Amino acid sequence: MSVANIMTRDMISLELDQTLNDAKQIFESNNIHHIIVLNDDLTLAGLITDRDLYKHLSPTIGTSKETRQDSMMLRKKIHLVMTRDIITARGDLSINEAAFRFYEHHISCLPIVDNNNCPVGIITWRDIIKLLAYQFKRKQAMLNS
Repeated sequence: MSVANIMTRDMISLELDQTLNDAKQIFESNNIHHIIVLNDDLTLAGLITDRDLYKHLSPTIGTSKETRQDSMMLRKKIHLVMTRDIITARGDLSINEAAFRFYEHHISCLPIVDNNNCPVGIITWRDIIKLLAYQFKRKQAMLNS
């Protein structure tokens, strides 16, 4: 089975000059942990994770203790925080090879790109765990029948 069979095709993306506040709002309103960052030509520029974001934000943001500096940090551009050197894959990569890349490179997601480096999907380690759990459940059901 290839990653194309289980990847998420409806990706949420940001552009390089959008702000950390834009990313924060996306993470808060969607159940995701990774956002693809695109160049002007819609090719893959990088990736920002919820961890990347929260490493740069003060825990006082949104509270009565929020400072002017905290507010200014929300205006920081994505390209200053994102990861640029990311591991990618093509849609025909096997699930086993994807799992090995997660392990080998200590990453939590693989953007899936076409031949022009345009993102066509994304797969996370959670997607692989979900697939393994489903396969195990199906196997158990067959054994119990």
